[in-house]
Amino acid sequence: MSDSAIKSILLSKCFEYVEQRIETSRQAMRHAQEASNSEEKSSAGDKYETGRAMAQIERDKAARQLDEALKLKATLTQIKTDRVHSKVSLGSLVFTNANRFYLSISMGKVLANDLEFLFISPSSPVGQAMLNLTENDQFSFNKKLHTIERIL
Repeated sequence: MSDSAIKSILLSKCFEYVEQRIETSRQAMRHAQEASNSEEKSSAGDKYETGRAMAQIERDKAARQLDEALKLKATLTQIKTDRVHSKVSLGSLVFTNANRFYLSISMGKVLANDLEFLFISPSSPVGQAMLNLTENDQFSFNKKLHTIERIL
């Protein structure tokens, strides 16, 4: 399998993850709005107002999550799978003596093509440690020294 094909598979996993987050956030916003709309005015007006306020808080929380997911999606659209990286940057697939890192968005460990990859954000601590390094450079992660063997 070509390097570009591997990176395309990894990027598609990122998009699947983000699309799921977007849909979950939109559903949460709809449910919160429905809950707010269905609050019936009771004789005790405070209960009604409290219920509406709680629903609004939930809707706002879901809106923030949606905004974060849309920002992640915007980041992913900047990644070009056919780009060859000489230095570690967004979209790089980095092979070290201990792990395989994909600099995209933070998703943790993901299995792709029977291989385990660590999906990390360039702004994460390990992403920052690797940023702009080249093959044969070293960085420390989890109190272990890693050597970059290959960058795609």
